[in-house]
Amino acid sequence: FEVVDFMPRYKIDEFTKHFLPPELYRLIRLKHGQPRFRVHYEPRLNYGAEPVEHRPGKTYLKSVSKVNKRNTIYFYSNLGYDNVMDESLITLEADAYMLVSYHQKLIPIDQQRVFLEYQRTKVYWLNWTNRSKKFKAFNTEIERSMLVLKLMSFHQTGAVLAALTTSLPETLGEVRNWDYRFCWLRDASMSIQTLLSLGHKGAASRFMDFIHTILKSKDERFQIMYGIRGERTLTESTLPHLSGFKGSKPVRIGNDAYRQKQNDALGYLMDVIYQYYQYFPGTLNEIEEMWEVVKNMVKTVMEEWQEPDNGIWEIRNETAHFVLSKVMSWVALDRACGIAQLLHEDQYAERWRLAADEIKAHIHTNGWKDTIHSFSQTYENNELDASLLLMESYGFIDGMDERYIATVQAIEKHLKHNGLLFRYRNRDDFGEPTSAFTICSFWLVRALFVTGRQEEALALFNELLKYANHLGLYSEDLDFETKAQLGNFPQAYSHLALINTARLFTEDKSLSRFIRP
Repeated sequence: FEVVDFMPRYKIDEFTKHFLPPELYRLIRLKHGQPRFRVHYEPRLNYGAEPVEHRPGKTYLKSVSKVNKRNTIYFYSNLGYDNVMDESLITLEADAYMLVSYHQKLIPIDQQRVFLEYQRTKVYWLNWTNRSKKFKAFNTEIERSMLVLKLMSFHQTGAVLAALTTSLPETLGEVRNWDYRFCWLRDASMSIQTLLSLGHKGAASRFMDFIHTILKSKDERFQIMYGIRGERTLTESTLPHLSGFKGSKPVRIGNDAYRQKQNDALGYLMDVIYQYYQYFPGTLNEIEEMWEVVKNMVKTVMEEWQEPDNGIWEIRNETAHFVLSKVMSWVALDRACGIAQLLHEDQYAERWRLAADEIKAHIHTNGWKDTIHSFSQTYENNELDASLLLMESYGFIDGMDERYIATVQAIEKHLKHNGLLFRYRNRDDFGEPTSAFTICSFWLVRALFVTGRQEEALALFNELLKYANHLGLYSEDLDFETKAQLGNFPQAYSHLALINTARLFTEDKSLSRFIRP
């Protein structure tokens, strides 16, 4: 038999909203013979903290928290509820289904209805992928990663998640376990920029709506991250009753990084705003609103770029003058200049260009270290950091600039281990890092490519493709020795980096440059 899991998603007609209820189907399709199996159904509510009782209904099995009676889920199946609850041996004689829903269904659920939901969902995703650019090489890998990014976008608000899980450990048995089920401006902007480059305006448009929504007034400043419905307070706590993945405690919900200052964040956001309005002009009202957001962001950058921050890696108990944070402050002003020019606001563009030039000069003076013949992680130290590879990606420096080439060589020499890259090797709040951050290895592929080492870049890229799981998915980290996936899963960072890296080695073979989906 064949098992197909899916969550429904489709349009009922051309003029209505999407149908995407919070429910999961398992379709069991008989191929041949009379296979036998058992079903283990044990829903856990509120992270397993509350005991559950099962109440049979007329057409469903209702699971209710014994602590909070409002906390319920519904189970539908044609396998027989007694068979499921008793874990009886079931002989499959025809197609079957199981459905777990957050809501009670108000229409009859049967095999025909389930198959219809499956077909509608399949057609929706086929249509969506067919509107995307196609590529001569690596199209399968690009398409899979593109679907991941799309599925990380919360349709109701436009927020984009960093990952779908919490507390899967960066290193087994250690405490680097974080909740990634939130919308970081950095990660979300990178994801949306990638989808935008593939021709998908919808997710980008909803993300722009999200940006408008989270700012309640002109004078409000951005946080670095938000809840998927725009929540601002994301207080972190631990769940001591859970042992964690393979004994990796603590299990965390919430993320106190929301309190941090990360001066790089607005650079990524400004970059995607510039890309969006360059290719998809909005209404006058939309553009006027976004122009106010842009001016606000510029004020923040100009006030704060010289201050220390927690950096891209969210160092918890220390701030410093991270070089990448300065670079992305430059990016914010550079793209703001581009936006001002699009709107013929030349006075703003001229003033912001002077400020951007000041930041660039400051970085070259303070971020370059002759002692290591490379840019450094921070102004204060002589450590290397893989994030410095992004200097070229965002246009701060040319790929053939001798300083960038030297930085790439230094990073490759000191941060590369067993074919993968450390983020950095100096101690942080939790000791020395021990796993490879997947996105960093993809960054190295691009760095090799733009510095004239295309064959080495392709070889490394092909090697990285081997480390996906059987579904083509990547988590946040890889084990240096076993290449096993670690960290939260699937990870937007890893998949957007795969797409952008793959496109170095292939050409668009569709008409999408002429036809807007």
